[in-house]
Amino acid sequence: MDNHLFKSSSSISKWPFHKVLIANRGEIAVRIIRTCRVLGLQTVAVYSTADEQALHVQLADEAVCIGPANAEQSYLNISAIISAAQLTRAEAVHPGYGFLSESAEFAQACRQNHLKLIGPSPEVIKLLGDKETARLTMKKAGLPVVKGSQVAITTLAEAKQQADQIGYPVMLKASAGGGGKGMRIINSAGELKQQFATAQEEAVASFNDKRMYLEQYLPNPRHVEVQIIADQYGNAVALGERDCTIQARHQKVIEEAPAVILPANVREKMLRWSEQAVRQLNYEGVGTIEFLYNPDGSFYFMEMNTRIQVEHPITELITGTDLIEIQLRIAAGARLSNRRPQPFGFAMECRINALTPGKISALHLPVGQGVRIETALYQGYQVPTNYDGMIAKIIVYGDRRQRVLQQMQAVIDETVIGGIQTNLDQLEQILQEPDFQRLVTDVNWLDQKSAS
Repeated sequence: MDNHLFKSSSSISKWPFHKVLIANRGEIAVRIIRTCRVLGLQTVAVYSTADEQALHVQLADEAVCIGPANAEQSYLNISAIISAAQLTRAEAVHPGYGFLSESAEFAQACRQNHLKLIGPSPEVIKLLGDKETARLTMKKAGLPVVKGSQVAITTLAEAKQQADQIGYPVMLKASAGGGGKGMRIINSAGELKQQFATAQEEAVASFNDKRMYLEQYLPNPRHVEVQIIADQYGNAVALGERDCTIQARHQKVIEEAPAVILPANVREKMLRWSEQAVRQLNYEGVGTIEFLYNPDGSFYFMEMNTRIQVEHPITELITGTDLIEIQLRIAAGARLSNRRPQPFGFAMECRINALTPGKISALHLPVGQGVRIETALYQGYQVPTNYDGMIAKIIVYGDRRQRVLQQMQAVIDETVIGGIQTNLDQLEQILQEPDFQRLVTDVNWLDQKSAS
């Protein structure tokens, strides 16, 4: 890791915590365990009955079953996770992404039980978890924002009233969490009536929170996000940006870093304003500020995720950092130097999703120079039906986008995952599309291609 990110006087000679419970599953749990192992920290895995044979359970120093397959009774069960930490005498909790990673209630429960949450405070999570409050906060910090609902929405009547004030089309979102869960484009009052209940049910299932949010819909933007890190002392550094424009039904499919479409002056504004915003928030840990970027160079704050992102490896590769290690060091009290690392090279990530459950009967994940695979798969593993379908991430790094694109095509073509259906064929098609290769896409491009 680039030690220039931290002041030399703040090097950690003795960790204030020695055992970390990972309140998650799958590839991110495996990812966190590996960094903890390098740092000499012990790990505790939690798992549902559906994940008894999962890789993160096998790799951790200890493992505790926290409930049945249903996420609400296991990975979203705050009391069960706190009990697992107490049982194993863990002193810190890493929430990963998804599940309880952006739950202020969970952060507060950790605080009350003297557990160090690897992330921001409950107050900051609550502030940024309410999308309208987050918008107002970021507006005060100088970031441009689109029109949005004035209050959290829990009923269709409230949604109709707010949509009429904003004007159609609008974007309906889950107020808590992200990842495309509970998100819908709404073009009319009739569509709102049809979609609201389904979107809200999806939000409750994913985040155990029924609050919804509406904002003005921009028709053809790109999705650009800034990775930030901030310590306990008011220091903040932006580690560059990512282009996450290629999405299917609001779920990211391919991500790139840096966002080569950004003019240098726009990039500098995004990075500088993002740093200013998190300093004003007294933010601690890693976080991501997401923007909608228009072809005319304008951009608007969309939301902030108070956790590690799925696509964090591409930022790590172009900055020579380990964002999980940074999270742990900041939580342990390390002080940032306020110096941005100079990005170098180009990285791309493709998400591999399981389209069907089943047993992995064959598995070949290519390795080689510039290729990084993050997964919890192994041959014989039974992919469950109960959770998000992402089963692996393929990341390729090189000196320029064209070279990385060519190598990614070769790696995807060589990848074998037998026994289940995946989106590998779709990824291969996207990589060959002239529009994608020339960067003439927007957030709706893939859905429009799929529908045509």
